[in-house]
Amino acid sequence: MPVSRRESGVVPAVRALASQVHPVFMLPPVSCSLFGGVLAGAFDPSAGALHATAVFAAVYTAHVKDGYVDFYVRDEDDDHPLSERGCRAALAGSTALFFACLVGLWAVAGVGTALLTLPTWLIAYHHAPQLDTNPVTATTGYPLGIALAILGGYHAQAGTLTAVPIAFAAVFLVLLSGVKVIDDAQDFDYDRSIRKRTVAVTVGPERARTAAYALMATALLLVVALAALAVFPPSSVAAVAGFGAVAGIARRADPEIATMLLVRGSYVFLALLLVAVWFRPLG
Repeated sequence: MPVSRRESGVVPAVRALASQVHPVFMLPPVSCSLFGGVLAGAFDPSAGALHATAVFAAVYTAHVKDGYVDFYVRDEDDDHPLSERGCRAALAGSTALFFACLVGLWAVAGVGTALLTLPTWLIAYHHAPQLDTNPVTATTGYPLGIALAILGGYHAQAGTLTAVPIAFAAVFLVLLSGVKVIDDAQDFDYDRSIRKRTVAVTVGPERARTAAYALMATALLLVVALAALAVFPPSSVAAVAGFGAVAGIARRADPEIATMLLVRGSYVFLALLLVAVWFRPLG
């Protein structure tokens, strides 16, 4: 059986495997891995590259496993570019890449970095069909992976953890959990029909929307508080203003447009935080 469901041959197989690379959802975890490294100050390219590649492999694993479960197990999706054999091959390849990077991290950065990185793959592999059926784990899986990417990226460079990376990880966990609630609300009708218990299905769309923006507001207030306490640079407040402006527009949009705006707003948030930490424009 070919790797691609549609055609046989090397080019269709590569195209099908590449279809599981989703830049919108892959760039934030990889960027947060590098962001964690930047927080540490001195940056070792080999440790940074190994950790970023491991995070990429974990997210790729999540996309392949999720697509496999939705199409071949749950019969939820109408189509999938990979055959069953292709899914298994992709999972084997991404898992092998992840654990090769994990061994490399152990050698280059120590066992602590490896232990912080391992849960990213565990979350990714078990997202479907285990974690995505519970409103808490379905919501926090991706944000927790982002938080671990920050912590692992920092530890790969510094060999330890301090209050700063932990605080940043906490901010992104809360902020992106709010974004994820909005994202899941797009599929409210369908999820309810198959009894998939997202936050929107569990508490209703309006309460879910309120909870989502409350989480995002909490994360932004946390940044302001940490800047006031000198844990974050003062210029970190610019990131709050940037994301807050996007969230204000998204608040009036439907879930699909709101998700698109909020995901891109999180890029702006990360970029402004990176500038604040790296260049410290306000000293």
